[in-house]
Amino acid sequence: MNGTDDLRERVRVRYAAAATQVRATGAGCCGAGCGTGDGGCCTAEVTGTEESFGARLYGERDRAALPESAVLASLGCGNPVAVADLHPGERVLDLGSGGGIDVLLSARRVGPEGFAYGVDMTEEMLGLARANAAEAGATNVEFLAGTIEDVPLPDGAVDVVISNCVVNLSGDKPAVLAEMFRVLVPGGRVGISDVVAEDHLTPAQRAERGSDVGCIAGALSRAEYLDGLRAAGFVDAEVTFTHEAAPQMHGAIVRARKPLTADSPIEDSTKEQLR
Repeated sequence: MNGTDDLRERVRVRYAAAATQVRATGAGCCGAGCGTGDGGCCTAEVTGTEESFGARLYGERDRAALPESAVLASLGCGNPVAVADLHPGERVLDLGSGGGIDVLLSARRVGPEGFAYGVDMTEEMLGLARANAAEAGATNVEFLAGTIEDVPLPDGAVDVVISNCVVNLSGDKPAVLAEMFRVLVPGGRVGISDVVAEDHLTPAQRAERGSDVGCIAGALSRAEYLDGLRAAGFVDAEVTFTHEAAPQMHGAIVRARKPLTADSPIEDSTKEQLR
Protein backbone atom coordinates (compact mmCIF):
# COMPACT_ATOMS: atom_id res chain seq x y z
CA MET A 1 0.00 0.00 0.00
CA ASN A 2 1.50 3.36 -1.03
CA GLY A 3 1.20 6.57 0.95
CA THR A 4 -1.90 7.78 -0.89
CA ASP A 5 -3.68 4.45 -0.42
CA ASP A 6 -2.71 4.33 3.25
CA LEU A 7 -4.09 7.82 3.87
CA ARG A 8 -7.28 6.98 1.98
CA GLU A 9 -7.83 3.90 4.11
CA ARG A 10 -7.28 5.80 7.35
CA VAL A 11 -9.72 8.48 6.22
CA ARG A 12 -12.25 5.82 5.24
CA VAL A 13 -12.01 4.11 8.63
CA ARG A 14 -12.34 7.40 10.51
CA TYR A 15 -15.43 8.58 8.65
CA ALA A 16 -17.04 5.17 8.57
CA ALA A 17 -16.87 5.27 12.37
CA ALA A 18 -18.44 8.73 12.42
CA ALA A 19 -21.35 7.56 10.24
CA THR A 20 -21.84 4.44 12.33
CA GLN A 21 -21.95 6.49 15.52
CA VAL A 22 -24.60 8.85 14.16
CA ARG A 23 -26.83 5.98 13.04
CA ALA A 24 -26.34 3.93 16.20
CA THR A 25 -26.50 6.59 18.90
CA GLY A 26 -27.81 9.79 17.35
CA ALA A 27 -24.69 11.57 18.62
CA GLY A 28 -22.78 13.92 16.38
CA CYS A 29 -19.19 13.51 15.28
CA CYS A 30 -18.00 15.59 18.19
CA GLY A 31 -19.75 13.43 20.76
CA ALA A 32 -18.15 11.25 23.36
CA GLY A 33 -16.25 8.31 21.94
CA CYS A 34 -15.70 9.93 18.56
CA GLY A 35 -12.71 11.90 17.48
CA THR A 36 -10.09 10.40 19.72
CA GLY A 37 -6.62 9.68 18.43
CA ASP A 38 -6.63 10.73 14.77
CA GLY A 39 -9.98 12.42 15.29
CA GLY A 40 -12.17 13.98 12.67
CA CYS A 41 -12.37 17.54 11.45
CA CYS A 42 -14.72 18.72 14.13
CA THR A 43 -12.81 17.55 17.20
CA ALA A 44 -11.56 20.01 19.75
CA GLU A 45 -8.48 17.81 20.17
CA VAL A 46 -7.44 18.59 16.63
CA THR A 47 -8.64 22.15 16.20
CA GLY A 48 -8.52 23.66 19.65
CA THR A 49 -12.14 24.73 19.23
CA GLU A 50 -15.25 22.93 18.09
CA GLU A 51 -16.56 26.24 16.74
CA SER A 52 -14.24 25.88 13.72
CA PHE A 53 -15.95 22.77 12.37
CA GLY A 54 -19.29 21.02 12.10
CA ALA A 55 -22.96 21.96 11.98
CA ARG A 56 -22.46 25.23 13.86
CA LEU A 57 -21.22 26.76 10.61
CA TYR A 58 -24.68 26.44 9.01
CA GLY A 59 -27.53 28.81 9.66
CA GLU A 60 -30.32 27.74 11.98
CA ARG A 61 -32.84 27.75 9.13
CA ASP A 62 -30.69 25.40 7.03
CA ARG A 63 -30.20 23.03 9.96
CA ALA A 64 -33.90 22.99 10.80
CA ALA A 65 -34.84 22.02 7.24
CA LEU A 66 -32.79 18.80 7.26
CA PRO A 67 -32.96 15.38 8.93
CA GLU A 68 -31.19 15.50 12.28
CA SER A 69 -28.71 12.78 11.28
CA ALA A 70 -27.57 14.83 8.28
CA VAL A 71 -26.77 17.71 10.61
CA LEU A 72 -25.12 15.50 13.23
CA ALA A 73 -22.85 13.93 10.59
CA SER A 74 -21.52 17.29 9.44
CA LEU A 75 -17.72 17.31 9.60
CA GLY A 76 -17.00 20.36 7.47
CA CYS A 77 -15.27 23.68 8.03
CA GLY A 78 -17.77 25.95 6.28
CA ASN A 79 -20.92 26.15 4.19
CA PRO A 80 -19.97 25.63 0.53
CA VAL A 81 -23.61 25.81 -0.58
CA ALA A 82 -23.69 29.47 0.39
CA VAL A 83 -20.21 30.00 -1.06
CA ALA A 84 -21.21 28.60 -4.46
CA ASP A 85 -24.21 30.94 -4.88
CA LEU A 86 -26.41 28.23 -6.39
CA HIS A 87 -29.30 29.00 -8.73
CA PRO A 88 -32.44 27.10 -9.79
CA GLY A 89 -31.83 24.53 -12.51
CA GLU A 90 -28.12 24.07 -11.89
CA ARG A 91 -26.41 20.70 -11.53
CA VAL A 92 -24.13 20.43 -8.51
CA LEU A 93 -21.48 17.91 -7.44
CA ASP A 94 -20.33 17.62 -3.82
CA LEU A 95 -16.93 15.95 -3.46
CA GLY A 96 -16.75 13.91 -0.27
CA SER A 97 -20.45 14.25 0.47
CA GLY A 98 -20.46 12.39 3.80
CA GLY A 99 -23.89 12.29 5.45
CA GLY A 100 -25.35 14.42 2.68
CA ILE A 101 -25.91 17.80 4.34
CA ASP A 102 -24.48 19.85 1.46
CA VAL A 103 -26.13 17.73 -1.22
CA LEU A 104 -29.54 18.11 0.41
CA LEU A 105 -29.11 21.85 0.86
CA SER A 106 -27.93 22.13 -2.75
CA ALA A 107 -30.94 20.17 -3.98
CA ARG A 108 -33.25 22.61 -2.23
CA ARG A 109 -31.52 25.62 -3.78
CA VAL A 110 -31.36 24.32 -7.36
CA GLY A 111 -34.98 23.17 -7.18
CA PRO A 112 -36.77 20.40 -9.09
CA GLU A 113 -35.25 21.48 -12.40
CA GLY A 114 -31.76 21.12 -10.97
CA PHE A 115 -29.88 18.13 -9.60
CA ALA A 116 -27.32 17.44 -6.85
CA TYR A 117 -24.78 14.62 -6.86
CA GLY A 118 -22.66 13.48 -3.95
CA VAL A 119 -19.52 11.35 -4.27
CA ASP A 120 -18.10 9.50 -1.28
CA MET A 121 -15.85 6.47 -0.86
CA THR A 122 -17.25 5.37 2.50
CA GLU A 123 -20.13 2.91 2.30
CA GLU A 124 -21.31 3.80 5.78
CA MET A 125 -21.55 7.48 4.86
CA LEU A 126 -23.29 6.65 1.58
CA GLY A 127 -25.85 4.58 3.46
CA LEU A 128 -26.44 7.41 5.91
CA ALA A 129 -26.73 9.99 3.13
CA ARG A 130 -29.24 7.90 1.16
CA ALA A 131 -31.34 7.39 4.27
CA ASN A 132 -31.24 11.15 4.93
CA ALA A 133 -32.32 11.87 1.34
CA ALA A 134 -35.24 9.48 1.70
CA GLU A 135 -36.29 11.06 4.99
CA ALA A 136 -36.07 14.52 3.45
CA GLY A 137 -38.12 13.43 0.42
CA ALA A 138 -35.37 14.66 -1.92
CA THR A 139 -35.89 13.31 -5.45
CA ASN A 140 -33.30 15.39 -7.32
CA VAL A 141 -30.26 13.86 -5.63
CA GLU A 142 -27.96 10.88 -6.20
CA PHE A 143 -25.13 9.59 -4.04
CA LEU A 144 -22.35 7.83 -5.95
CA ALA A 145 -19.64 5.53 -4.64
CA GLY A 146 -16.23 6.72 -5.73
CA THR A 147 -13.16 8.76 -4.86
CA ILE A 148 -12.64 12.44 -5.39
CA GLU A 149 -9.53 11.63 -7.44
CA ASP A 150 -11.62 9.59 -9.92
CA VAL A 151 -15.17 10.94 -10.02
CA PRO A 152 -17.76 8.56 -11.52
CA LEU A 153 -19.34 11.18 -13.81
CA PRO A 154 -18.63 12.04 -17.46
CA ASP A 155 -16.94 15.18 -18.72
CA GLY A 156 -19.01 18.36 -18.49
CA ALA A 157 -21.60 16.79 -16.20
CA VAL A 158 -22.19 19.65 -13.74
CA ASP A 159 -22.35 23.41 -13.48
CA VAL A 160 -20.89 23.70 -9.98
CA VAL A 161 -18.48 21.68 -7.85
CA ILE A 162 -18.58 22.10 -4.08
CA SER A 163 -16.70 20.40 -1.26
CA ASN A 164 -16.51 20.86 2.49
CA CYS A 165 -13.19 20.20 4.22
CA VAL A 166 -12.36 17.18 2.04
CA VAL A 167 -9.74 18.24 -0.54
CA ASN A 168 -7.19 18.52 2.28
CA LEU A 169 -7.77 14.82 3.05
CA SER A 170 -6.59 13.66 -0.39
CA GLY A 171 -3.11 12.30 -0.96
CA ASP A 172 -3.27 13.37 -4.63
CA LYS A 173 -4.62 16.90 -4.73
CA PRO A 174 -3.59 17.61 -8.36
CA ALA A 175 -5.81 14.70 -9.40
CA VAL A 176 -8.72 16.14 -7.39
CA LEU A 177 -8.36 19.56 -9.00
CA ALA A 178 -8.08 17.98 -12.44
CA GLU A 179 -11.29 16.01 -11.84
CA MET A 180 -13.10 19.19 -10.79
CA PHE A 181 -12.08 20.79 -14.05
CA ARG A 182 -13.06 17.75 -16.11
CA VAL A 183 -16.60 17.34 -14.77
CA LEU A 184 -17.48 21.04 -15.05
CA VAL A 185 -19.13 22.54 -18.11
CA PRO A 186 -17.27 25.42 -19.76
CA GLY A 187 -17.94 28.44 -17.60
CA GLY A 188 -18.68 26.22 -14.60
CA ARG A 189 -17.42 27.19 -11.18
CA VAL A 190 -15.95 25.85 -7.96
CA GLY A 191 -17.09 26.87 -4.47
CA ILE A 192 -15.16 25.05 -1.75
CA SER A 193 -14.81 25.31 2.01
CA ASP A 194 -11.46 23.95 3.15
CA VAL A 195 -8.68 24.36 5.68
CA VAL A 196 -5.79 26.35 4.21
CA ALA A 197 -2.41 27.16 5.75
CA GLU A 198 -0.66 30.49 5.76
CA ASP A 199 2.09 30.49 3.15
CA HIS A 200 5.00 30.56 5.60
CA LEU A 201 4.05 27.25 7.27
CA THR A 202 6.06 24.25 6.13
CA PRO A 203 4.44 20.81 5.76
CA ALA A 204 6.17 19.78 8.99
CA GLN A 205 4.71 22.75 10.84
CA ARG A 206 1.23 21.93 9.53
CA ALA A 207 1.64 18.37 10.78
CA GLU A 208 2.50 19.69 14.25
CA ARG A 209 -0.92 21.34 14.41
CA GLY A 210 -3.08 18.27 13.75
CA SER A 211 -3.43 14.98 11.91
CA ASP A 212 -3.83 14.40 8.17
CA VAL A 213 -7.20 12.68 8.69
CA GLY A 214 -8.24 15.58 10.92
CA CYS A 215 -8.14 18.16 8.12
CA ILE A 216 -4.98 19.90 9.32
CA ALA A 217 -1.70 18.24 8.31
CA GLY A 218 -2.75 17.73 4.69
CA ALA A 219 -3.89 21.29 4.12
CA LEU A 220 -2.43 23.25 1.25
CA SER A 221 -1.09 26.75 1.73
CA ARG A 222 -2.93 29.60 0.03
CA ALA A 223 -0.20 29.88 -2.64
CA GLU A 224 -0.21 26.12 -3.22
CA TYR A 225 -4.00 26.12 -3.65
CA LEU A 226 -3.92 28.97 -6.15
CA ASP A 227 -1.04 27.43 -8.09
CA GLY A 228 -2.83 24.07 -8.18
CA LEU A 229 -6.07 25.57 -9.47
CA ARG A 230 -4.25 27.46 -12.21
CA ALA A 231 -2.27 24.36 -13.19
CA ALA A 232 -5.54 22.45 -13.54
CA GLY A 233 -6.80 25.10 -15.97
CA PHE A 234 -8.98 27.28 -13.73
CA VAL A 235 -9.15 31.06 -13.91
CA ASP A 236 -10.26 33.75 -11.45
CA ALA A 237 -8.99 31.62 -8.56
CA GLU A 238 -9.16 33.09 -5.07
CA VAL A 239 -8.69 31.86 -1.50
CA THR A 240 -10.26 33.88 1.32
CA PHE A 241 -9.61 33.08 4.98
CA THR A 242 -12.73 33.09 7.17
CA HIS A 243 -11.77 31.82 10.64
CA GLU A 244 -8.83 30.21 12.39
CA ALA A 245 -9.00 26.41 12.64
CA ALA A 246 -5.52 25.97 14.15
CA PRO A 247 -2.64 28.40 14.68
CA GLN A 248 -1.83 30.04 11.30
CA MET A 249 -4.31 27.69 9.58
CA HIS A 250 -7.75 28.82 8.55
CA GLY A 251 -11.14 27.77 7.39
CA ALA A 252 -11.26 29.28 3.93
CA ILE A 253 -13.47 29.91 0.92
CA VAL A 254 -11.94 28.72 -2.35
CA ARG A 255 -13.44 29.89 -5.64
CA ALA A 256 -12.44 29.41 -9.27
CA ARG A 257 -13.98 29.17 -12.72
CA LYS A 258 -13.49 26.96 -15.76
CA PRO A 259 -12.90 29.14 -18.83
CA LEU A 260 -15.86 29.59 -21.15
CA THR A 261 -14.46 27.75 -24.14
CA ALA A 262 -17.79 26.58 -25.55
CA ASP A 263 -20.82 28.60 -26.60
CA SER A 264 -23.46 26.54 -24.84
CA PRO A 265 -23.86 24.00 -22.01
CA ILE A 266 -24.40 20.31 -22.66
CA GLU A 267 -27.67 19.28 -24.26
CA ASP A 268 -30.78 18.55 -22.19
CA SER A 269 -30.75 14.92 -23.40
CA THR A 270 -27.30 14.51 -21.86
CA LYS A 271 -28.58 15.94 -18.58
CA GLU A 272 -31.29 13.30 -18.48
CA GLN A 273 -28.78 10.51 -19.10
CA LEU A 274 -26.76 11.69 -16.09
CA ARG A 275 -29.68 11.36 -13.68
